[in-house]
Amino acid sequence: MQRNKFTTMRSLKVLDRCKGAQVYALHTTGGGGGDVGDKLYHQLQDHLSVNPVRPISMHNYQSSNVPLAYVNETLLPYGLPVSDLLEPQIESCLKFVDFIGTLADLYRRIENCPQFEKTGMYLEQCAIFKGLSDPKLFRRTLRAARQHAVDVHSKVVLAAWLRYERREDELRGTNSMNCCGRNIECPKATLVPGYNPEFIYDPCVCSKNPRGESVDDYSIEDVECSTSDEYRDMSFCIGDNEIRCIRYCIASLSTPFRAMLYGGFRESSKEKINFTQNGISIECMKAAELYSRIRRVDSFDPRIILELLTFSNRFCCDDLKSACDSYLASLVNDVENALLLIEYGLEENAHLLVAACLQVFLRELPNSMHSPNVMKYFCSPEAKERLALVGHASFLLYFFLSQIAMEEDMKANTTVMLLERLADCATESWQKQLAYHQLGVAMYERKEYKDAQSWFEEAYESGHIYSKVGIARTKCKRGHKYSAYKMISSLISEYKPVGWMHQERSLYCDGKEKMSDLEMATELDPTLCFPYKYRAVLLLETNKIGAAISEISKIISFKVSPDCLELRAWISIAMEDYERALRDVRALLTLEPNYMMFHGKMHGDHLVELLRPFVQQWSQADCWMQLYDRWSSVDDLGSLAVVHHMLANDPGKSLLWFRQSLLLLRLNCQKAAMRSLRLARNHSTLDHERLVYEGWILYDTGHGEEALAKAEESISIQRSFEAFFLKAYALADTSLDQESSAYVIQLLLDALRCPSDGLRKGQALNNLGSVYVDCEKLDLAADCYMNALNIKHTRAHQGLARVFHLKNQRKAAYDEMTKLIEKARSNASAYEKRSEYSDRDMAKSDLAMATQLDPLRTYPYRYRAAVLMDDHIENEAIAELTRALAFKPDLQLLHLRAAFHDSMGDYASTVRDCEAALCLEPNHADTLELYNKVRELVKEQ
Repeated sequence: MQRNKFTTMRSLKVLDRCKGAQVYALHTTGGGGGDVGDKLYHQLQDHLSVNPVRPISMHNYQSSNVPLAYVNETLLPYGLPVSDLLEPQIESCLKFVDFIGTLADLYRRIENCPQFEKTGMYLEQCAIFKGLSDPKLFRRTLRAARQHAVDVHSKVVLAAWLRYERREDELRGTNSMNCCGRNIECPKATLVPGYNPEFIYDPCVCSKNPRGESVDDYSIEDVECSTSDEYRDMSFCIGDNEIRCIRYCIASLSTPFRAMLYGGFRESSKEKINFTQNGISIECMKAAELYSRIRRVDSFDPRIILELLTFSNRFCCDDLKSACDSYLASLVNDVENALLLIEYGLEENAHLLVAACLQVFLRELPNSMHSPNVMKYFCSPEAKERLALVGHASFLLYFFLSQIAMEEDMKANTTVMLLERLADCATESWQKQLAYHQLGVAMYERKEYKDAQSWFEEAYESGHIYSKVGIARTKCKRGHKYSAYKMISSLISEYKPVGWMHQERSLYCDGKEKMSDLEMATELDPTLCFPYKYRAVLLLETNKIGAAISEISKIISFKVSPDCLELRAWISIAMEDYERALRDVRALLTLEPNYMMFHGKMHGDHLVELLRPFVQQWSQADCWMQLYDRWSSVDDLGSLAVVHHMLANDPGKSLLWFRQSLLLLRLNCQKAAMRSLRLARNHSTLDHERLVYEGWILYDTGHGEEALAKAEESISIQRSFEAFFLKAYALADTSLDQESSAYVIQLLLDALRCPSDGLRKGQALNNLGSVYVDCEKLDLAADCYMNALNIKHTRAHQGLARVFHLKNQRKAAYDEMTKLIEKARSNASAYEKRSEYSDRDMAKSDLAMATQLDPLRTYPYRYRAAVLMDDHIENEAIAELTRALAFKPDLQLLHLRAAFHDSMGDYASTVRDCEAALCLEPNHADTLELYNKVRELVKEQ
């Protein structure tokens, strides 16, 4: 297999694409402010070399005359957390006892289903992927569902959903009906029925005709004059007015007209037909007569077209109705128009018109979710029935709406009503499981435990095993704790235990049994937050505060979440470590700006203000130096807190919002990162800078080509570090050949010639070194890494170690990684990488440490499994991979386990693992090769 020349560079998406914050300008050629940047750079270098920045104990800044009791009352007005009040959230997504088997089964069904049914299958895959931590899987599957959509309704909903995933509603100056330039999301393309998956990523009509000019305009007057009165052989009379018509043209409008004018009715022999009592206006009849000859409505007044729509329904004029429906749909471009026209569409059964109105409502989400005038068309049973009559009530529609409603407010009446409509539309087993379970979760959050239990039971009876957690929880809330305990115990006995089962049972027992269940939950699934939180609070209650901090820090080190940061801040306040408390609260607010602390009783911003008097006050210049120090020590949370502090002083600084987004990406907090990136774009006052931010938004949501175009447009306005960096990064992720490598190198060199800060320069140098290594230019790579280290880009130790290793200097490579371990606060990856330069025993030790620090890293499991296979301990090798797959369904883990099963002759397990892997990545070449080989063997047998 050909090695991916950009693997290392792409592996830096969380490493060296997720960048830094501006500390100073480094090489300021070709831009303004260079002298100031150089002076600041040298001042900082001199200062840091003599006085390295180090955190200062906040106890020194606490006023000595402030009584501790007053401090505790101010900072902990709601006391300390209590272990008995803690409980994990019931997850609202689909969860499975055998997730790998579920993935394999889904892949088989997708591959074997008819083309026209693939959208429904991909929608099921979306529901399954919604529960995974990687949003890219969900978005990719959503695009696949849109690609295979056949009907207008599905196209409208899926295109709006794709747009929502980018949250373009938060971008200033954008219109909900703006087109991305591709058929996949084009609001015009969605209104065209038909199956055309091969054209889905092609440029749409908007990009070919951006101003929307008609290419075949015509004049009604010309057409009217072109038909002589001598051909008009009949008239419709409305009052005293007479509309002359051509009989066969009117007859061609519909079967009823044909019967009237050529059948056995009296009108067939009349030259004049009285239409006065039919409720048709003169203008409408004239328009109908003209349409009968020209077959177009696009030059009529919209009011007349609405009347024609009614006319067409009354007289069954299908072609006329279709033309009116289509043209009226093209007029819908904002919520005001949509609200005005949707009633006509619903009354006249105009499928396209209602679709166009729905499209506007959906593309305005989540804002339209808060409009009663909009939501009245979705929420009630009657509203759903009205939509169904025009073909626009579907599980897909209510799946989309209910997911947004739950994100906005799980307890709201709107959320419950949308989930009820979702349940009404559910027909397949997985749809019922999802709808009923989510209704149970919503009712549980509203403390309506009886109704919640009823919905959870419905979900369980539909086949959703995880809903037993909801049943048990509601039973406990209603006073039946032992019954809940027995229910979860039977679940553990009946199925292969997974982490959430033991976590749930721990709620219904005490003492050693409770702690045993929590330990087992962590062993089976170390990503579950609740066991760490409970153990930390229990240690706090026994006055073991340091141990409590250590316990909650274990999970924060590899999985950052607001609730865990809140708990650590809470404990830090109790131990009077106000600096650490403030750091965690600031980091927390970066993830969720409106987070409410202390069981929802105090806004996080208010706690920041309460803590500030007890810590050292920093100027903006101090913040830059603190950020430099934290970045150099690979302290991502600390860096995030400093950036939050800086943004509090200067909230309009787009550069800071951008840096914040990059740090959040490093911490795998993509949703928060995208929000920060949108704010960077909104606060930018420079066109070339705004284009770069838009490019990163596109890149991070799977639109690489569009991101490249944004970078090129930015460069055409002004050459900048960020534009060149974006272009190099996006290009490296899509190209593999030697010529492209040279181009990427040139782009990074161009970036380094532009003004930027030292942290960004360090990342560019690190990436440049990586490309040089892949091109086997090791000396040039070493120079890049050394230059990066000279400006304290600590991660460059890893690249330099790689160069030493390729030069067969294994000891030097090992020493470089040791330096990184010593300097970096987050060093799980450094232990993992150092293992490559060690002997087997030392490698095992390093990888054990890597797993302990971050159990989500998959390489250690794969290495240990490979060693076991080499030693012919096959079952233990399989078990090592299975242990990781229980909480992290990973492509590489699945492929390796499939290969192990293949070597052992277990072809059924090989096929299952290959299918599960292909469900995650359908185009993975190695897995496809293995899958096809084993299927052929099975056929032969």
